[in-house]
Amino acid sequence: MLPARTGSQQARARRLPEWAASALAIALSLTAVNAAAQDGAAPGMATPERPQGDTPEGEPADRPAIPPLQAETTPAPREDDRRVDFEAATVAYDQNSDAVTATGDVVLRSEDRSVRADTVTWNRTTGEIVASGNVRFVDEDGNQLYTSRIELTDEFEAGAMEDLLLALREGGRLAAVSGSRLADGTVELATAAYTGCDVVTAEGCPKDPSWRITADRVIYSPSDKTVRFRGAYLELFGARLLPLPGLVVRTDGRPSSGFLVPEVQFSRNNGFEISGSYFLKMAPNKDLTLSAYAFTEAPPMASAQWRHLTDQGAYQITGYATVSRRLDQVGVSAVGEDEFRGYLFANGRFQFDPNWSTNFSVRRATDRTFLRRYDISRDDRLRSMVEVERIDGDSYLAIAGYATQTLRIGVPQGQVPIALPLIDYRKRIDAPLVGGKLELIANTLAIHRRDGQDTQRAFLGGKWDFRRVTAWGQMLTLTALLRGDVYHSDENGLTATAIYRGNPGWQTRGVAIAAADMEWPFVGALFGGTQVLTPRVQLVVSPPIRNLAVPNEDARAIDLEDSNLFALNRFPGHDRVEDRPRVTYGFDWQLNLPDWRIDTTIGQSYRLSNRESILPDGTGLSERLSDFVGRTQVRFRDFVKFTHRFRLDKDGLAVRRNELDATVGSSRTYAEVGYLRLNRDISPLIEDLRDREELRFAGRVAFANYWSVFGSGVFNLTDRFEDPTLNSDGFDPVRTRLGVAYQDDCLELGLTWRRDFVDQGDARRGNAFQLYFALNNLGFRR
Repeated sequence: MLPARTGSQQARARRLPEWAASALAIALSLTAVNAAAQDGAAPGMATPERPQGDTPEGEPADRPAIPPLQAETTPAPREDDRRVDFEAATVAYDQNSDAVTATGDVVLRSEDRSVRADTVTWNRTTGEIVASGNVRFVDEDGNQLYTSRIELTDEFEAGAMEDLLLALREGGRLAAVSGSRLADGTVELATAAYTGCDVVTAEGCPKDPSWRITADRVIYSPSDKTVRFRGAYLELFGARLLPLPGLVVRTDGRPSSGFLVPEVQFSRNNGFEISGSYFLKMAPNKDLTLSAYAFTEAPPMASAQWRHLTDQGAYQITGYATVSRRLDQVGVSAVGEDEFRGYLFANGRFQFDPNWSTNFSVRRATDRTFLRRYDISRDDRLRSMVEVERIDGDSYLAIAGYATQTLRIGVPQGQVPIALPLIDYRKRIDAPLVGGKLELIANTLAIHRRDGQDTQRAFLGGKWDFRRVTAWGQMLTLTALLRGDVYHSDENGLTATAIYRGNPGWQTRGVAIAAADMEWPFVGALFGGTQVLTPRVQLVVSPPIRNLAVPNEDARAIDLEDSNLFALNRFPGHDRVEDRPRVTYGFDWQLNLPDWRIDTTIGQSYRLSNRESILPDGTGLSERLSDFVGRTQVRFRDFVKFTHRFRLDKDGLAVRRNELDATVGSSRTYAEVGYLRLNRDISPLIEDLRDREELRFAGRVAFANYWSVFGSGVFNLTDRFEDPTLNSDGFDPVRTRLGVAYQDDCLELGLTWRRDFVDQGDARRGNAFQLYFALNNLGFRR
């Protein structure tokens, strides 16, 4: 502590609290000792070489010293008083004004707050602390306040400020001509501006923000982490656009109640559209958004969305509603009177414990064209489902139900199935005696159609798998499947495709399959990299199975692909099982080079029996010798991604399937191309396997740092010879899109033109224009 000094100067009780004044004076004196220790003792301090009271050479003899405090006049500190730590290069005391001035990298710290400045002056009489020159004040929330001058109270609370910048910890910046910080931490600013943009480039050079909000008055409340604006306007690139009355922004990125920025677009269906929404935050875990839409060519529409996060999961409910007339399927004349039209979408998931969970989805529309007419969705079917699952390390149970609403013109809703219930149970155990794993399977399904075939199915079975690596490095997999099925169906004649009907009434069948699969990888060097060549052969045996006696509900879309070449059953689903012995052979080849990777798979199968197959012609599996199928993938870093899938006719190597997906470029400039052609010559009576040809592309080109142009398109290349149900010349655009966009660290905006080429009722072909933007820390966009 300070040594005793002659004179009558003592601490005064009218300044800081007595103990705080003493502590700060001690801290200032000790800091002065540290600052002067390089060249000698500080004024008023003694050293063994220089007794107290002697004046060091080179210093004026009349320089005032900080008055001492006697121990008997210094009370013990209270627990609720704030302690201030102090650092500075030099400290001076003005006896006339009773003020202490610290200069040179001055730092004050108190609990979670700190102040750094060029100069700090403490008036011991008033208790006021003034920091000036490159001031940075950091509060307990980590927000940083930069200003040229700030006043602090004796409780280390910030007061008046001038020419300030407030950098919020959660993002965003507030600048103002003047302001003050109240005792509760609230900051009030006058003639202020707010932005979520960086104000310097990556190289440290200053830059103007893309957007900002100017206001006559701004109130920042750290307690609820909100910024409230009065007289606010939005500016983009320095141009004032629109007023924002009552704007409130949260600094922690969480939402707050208020109006959202209106959205604007134009389409042929509805004309000019403007929509506005109000977001209502009910609680930290639930909110409600109410929206209204006005159109020049359609009646107005309203929507609402409710979201709720619970202890066990989350769900949301969204609804749209309007009253209008629909156009006929050709899209020419109105049908009927004005009627209610709308759409409901709800989904959620709940986890009751580590094993049990449920999820659901409900999607229903009043008619088939509402979603397209109001540009809500372009789906051609809406599926509703509910599922309860139990999963642990060795078992799986699912109880589910599904219902689908078709939006396709000309497809009767009465033929669309409802699946309820669907129960699937699986249990894995160690196989006794023979080793490996044994999976026990139980499954049941009931399908109902209002105007079609009804089917019920149940089966029990078991699947055994045994895997070993031989001494020579071959990977051997043995598999056996044994299953018993029971079916019941009626109204079978209402199913249009005869091979899907099955026999009416009760039917049973048994399924038995055994397989041996051998893979033998060879590793070696190639082109400076590593290659792996893996020949593979599989033998599958099975007795004849009563496939056509039972209905086919879930195994219709059969086609030979690289993904199912070595599958135990190449039919999807359970209702059809590929029987008769067969051998499948092929190889995988992989090459790994620096920055490059190439994967190739090719294979074929041969049926050992000459009995007629249930597989339709054109699937690549109908004859004893199958078509060739394969896949090639090429990847160069993250710049090039290329995938090609193919199926070649076994006789003339005609291309039956040609599928290409390629992406070239970076995240800012890229091109994507997708092409698919199915030339299988399958009977048009099998609606699930029709031929088609399609081209898709998308691309973006970036320029001028933040700008880009983008476009995409979908084209139907199927002609009437490939699909007799179409009246096409082989080039029908489905949808195209073109736009320009700007995106930097805090702003995204763009203008998009889209054209639809397909009419569906009152969802007519035509152009649509959309203007969208998003502001960082404000969180609204179309």
